[in-house]
Amino acid sequence: MRRLFTALVILLVVLAAGMTALVVLINPNDFRAYMVRQVEARTGYRLNLDGDLRWHVWPQLSILSGNLSVSAPGAAAPLISAENMRLDVKLWPLLSHQLEVKQVMLKGAVIRLTSDSDARAAGPVPIAPGGTSSPEPETPWRFDINRVDVADSLLVFQRGNAPVLNVRDINLTMESDSARQVRVSLSSRFNRDQRDLSFSLNAMLNMQNYPQQIGADVGSVSYQLQGAGLPTEGISGKGTLRGSYQRQPEKLTISQFALSANSSQLNGSLSTTFGATPEYVLDLQSEKLDLDALLGLTHAASSSDGGDKTVIAKPVFSHDQPPEPYQGLRSSIANVSVAANTLIYRGMTVNQFTLRGSNQRGKVRVTDFSGQVGEGRFSLPGSMDVGASPAITIQPTLKAMELSTLLPLFGLPDGLQGKLSLQGRLSGDELSRQALLSQWRGTASVQFDQLRLSGLNVQQLIQQAAARSNSGVQTPDDYARYTDIRQMSGDATLNAGKLDLQSLAGQSEALTVNGDGQFDLPAQRCDINLDVRITQGWKGDSQLVQLLQDTAIPFRLYGEFGNLNYQLQVEQLLRKRLQDEMKKRLNDWAEKNQPASKTPATGM
Repeated sequence: MRRLFTALVILLVVLAAGMTALVVLINPNDFRAYMVRQVEARTGYRLNLDGDLRWHVWPQLSILSGNLSVSAPGAAAPLISAENMRLDVKLWPLLSHQLEVKQVMLKGAVIRLTSDSDARAAGPVPIAPGGTSSPEPETPWRFDINRVDVADSLLVFQRGNAPVLNVRDINLTMESDSARQVRVSLSSRFNRDQRDLSFSLNAMLNMQNYPQQIGADVGSVSYQLQGAGLPTEGISGKGTLRGSYQRQPEKLTISQFALSANSSQLNGSLSTTFGATPEYVLDLQSEKLDLDALLGLTHAASSSDGGDKTVIAKPVFSHDQPPEPYQGLRSSIANVSVAANTLIYRGMTVNQFTLRGSNQRGKVRVTDFSGQVGEGRFSLPGSMDVGASPAITIQPTLKAMELSTLLPLFGLPDGLQGKLSLQGRLSGDELSRQALLSQWRGTASVQFDQLRLSGLNVQQLIQQAAARSNSGVQTPDDYARYTDIRQMSGDATLNAGKLDLQSLAGQSEALTVNGDGQFDLPAQRCDINLDVRITQGWKGDSQLVQLLQDTAIPFRLYGEFGNLNYQLQVEQLLRKRLQDEMKKRLNDWAEKNQPASKTPATGM
């Protein structure tokens, strides 16, 4: 036992002495130039190391450096800069002149992806196909890196004239194998426009065709978005995605992704081709897409139930000059397809939602924008030309849409119930609710089915007024507190916030109506004039009842939406009709009882 212990001690001493001798005999500065050449040959970037390289033995055999930077050819600013770097190397490969780095550790690094850090070549340089490389000079050293760690670092990102984006607290681990597969673990956060996004992911990168192409398989990603314009609990979720990046032509492709966002689920694909005119293709499917929760929207129903769903105020953006509307559409090409089994927007649930559209440098065409709300359906195809005025044109088609879901969207009173069918053409310069209520123009044919005006019984008002003006009429014993119209149709004209309903004609079991109406949407006022004929419910003198059934009574409903007034002219109209009827009967009686005139005799 003592001999074994002595042998182990001797072995440890020999190993320690060997390591010490190896460290003393090998100067890490001997392969500084070799590392610089290898980085430039493999990536095209130049590595600059300030100061001497030095050994660090415990607890891991490492090489330490001072300030370092990695720059693209001709770039004004380095791509990567750090105050120090640590290379954890393997001991035994040093014996065979192999510098095998187990781990590259950067802490507090600054990574710049801006125009200043881009390469600036003197002329066009062809890019070699992936997997090829120029022959390397003979050297006694081999250089391999197995792992890269970046901790507590900063990424500065800017593309074109867009605002600078600072991605902070970057913790990145990259570990490669012999098949050029790189395992990546990344966590970070960034803040912009008073919103904070933190995320983490684990992925596998395929670097076999680097630098021409990189493939990525993100096995897991989690995120949380909080801040201005969002619900207090923020937006969070998890997911997976698979994609690739191509260098020439520059293209980013996400072939498939599956993400959750609070209670929403998103699946689909996305591709972006960069260039002078970027091209975007999006194909999105969702089982449930709750835009109210994702965009922090509120609606009347939720605000009145006493809930505590607080939404932080939207951010205030500061720009030297306001951005030109739809500028992004002018300089891009896009094709979009969205399908959701259930979509929630401003409290309205839309089933079988479909959106298909395209953009060609500011000429937008929406071929399908449709869905089902309750038992009704809507279709809103249209087009937009950002260089024309009016810029936007839509051809809405509604079938049996519930008024209770539509009226709150346009700020109209909710006292009406029924179903609306509509077909028309509308145009305007801005796509917003405010612009629709104050600037848009168009015409449409409308039809209302099972229309009910709650809180007002027109039949009761007319019959009670008739009973007060004539004792020969009695009112029914009970009335409902609403007016029902089985069907009503007409024509609608919208002109900068003024909505005119013309040629209105409707009927039900008890009445018929004809007339027109005017609505001032910005002022929330209306003036409706109807000729109402009550065909049922009269009691009293049969001749008087028949007269009333044949008489159209003028009925006016006017005022602010929240304080409507009505006007009836029953007494004057009945008095005139009775006078006309009395004159008619007297004239008829006079004609019947007029003595026959004598005929003079003729001579022979």
